[in-house]
Amino acid sequence: MKYEKFFELAKESGIEEAELYVSESRSLSVSLFHGEVDQYSDNNGMSILARGIYNGKFGAASADVWNLEKAKYLVNEIKNNAGVIENEDPTIIFGGSEKYKKINVFNNELAKISIDEKMAKLHELERLIKEKDERIIEVAGTEYEESSQKVTLLNTKGLKLSQKVNYCVFVGQAVAKQGEQVKSGYSYEFSADFNKIDIDKLASKIVEETTSQLGGEPCDSGEYKAVLGPDVVNSFMHALISHVDAEEVQKQSSLFIGKLNQKVLSKKITIEDKPLNKTPSARWFDDEGVATYNKAIVKNGVLQTYLYDLTTAQKDGVQSTGNGSRSGAKISVSPISLVLKPGKKSQEELFKDIGNGVYITDVSGLHAGLNAQSGNFSLQSSGFLVKDGKKDRPLDIITISGNLLQIFNDVIEVGNDVKLNPSGGCAESIAIKKLVVSGK
Repeated sequence: MKYEKFFELAKESGIEEAELYVSESRSLSVSLFHGEVDQYSDNNGMSILARGIYNGKFGAASADVWNLEKAKYLVNEIKNNAGVIENEDPTIIFGGSEKYKKINVFNNELAKISIDEKMAKLHELERLIKEKDERIIEVAGTEYEESSQKVTLLNTKGLKLSQKVNYCVFVGQAVAKQGEQVKSGYSYEFSADFNKIDIDKLASKIVEETTSQLGGEPCDSGEYKAVLGPDVVNSFMHALISHVDAEEVQKQSSLFIGKLNQKVLSKKITIEDKPLNKTPSARWFDDEGVATYNKAIVKNGVLQTYLYDLTTAQKDGVQSTGNGSRSGAKISVSPISLVLKPGKKSQEELFKDIGNGVYITDVSGLHAGLNAQSGNFSLQSSGFLVKDGKKDRPLDIITISGNLLQIFNDVIEVGNDVKLNPSGGCAESIAIKKLVVSGK
């Protein structure tokens, strides 16, 4: 009932159809540096995005607080902007899906945990990082972040949807020194359940990520068999799946034009969009109010579907896949929770599979170093040599190059080392036939 006045005013003003998308958020962030609070913020935010059709034309407006004056403002702005926004695509105010599969991933207990308890765990993380290895010369910072969001979608077609999500995350960064070489590393753990985060385990991960880099040097340039770690695979997978966006296909800028129901990747690869998995990013309706569902995008290497919002779906005469994503007044297409289906082998078994090669744990500069049209990339990277089927010495200052499609076509095996990422999706290590590495 809180927002009914907006719809009354819209109707009185001659707006034919109207919609409100309301996001209410709270974010808590605390960081420590050398045992002292370095930064503290606790903020509540609100974002109200209004859309409407006036005299057959589309208009949009936004606000960051809600009251009667803002309701009037939004109505007037929709009318003023109607027709000014240059977009030939139809504006669709959605009446609702036939069925929704509601899921609840909101943890009511998270906000009840005292700040003292959260701070105590943060101090413990800093202490444990220092104690686990004498080569750690500094804890560069530890941070606790907590986020909650409530999304409400209402429109003149009677649609009323609301969902809440929340999570917390602990992050730590350390610096290690061996001889004259200094390296830094970090790691994180996140969950909607504060008590499920194991601080001792996280501290060990941070120390391992940092100290394992010591002694690194470039390898010889050449073509290697390779294992790509979960973080690298996750980055590559998101870049690849951007080509399944129906808008990119319609604009003739996708690598998958005309490839539906065809083999496009290795048969070892199955990639799914799983918004109904119980993760902090779960969504049972998208930003247009369309019911979401778990679906295979690529199954055993075969492209199963493009991803659609309402507008791109109408152009192709199909149903939306529930992948409408809102940025201001613009609706675009986006996966919600990308998941690479795990294989049966451990990461150590993948190393045995390639025998001698490289293990790539990190890439940087993906946006600048990847050609979105061709899929070709050249990226500064780090990782390890693999020698006689085992992880060997660290690699430092190397560049890897190749092509996204080729990488996922050259997959020998997918690992079972599932790593959940903050976007809610997950990926595992993959072993591939060849990777070009530039070193010394």
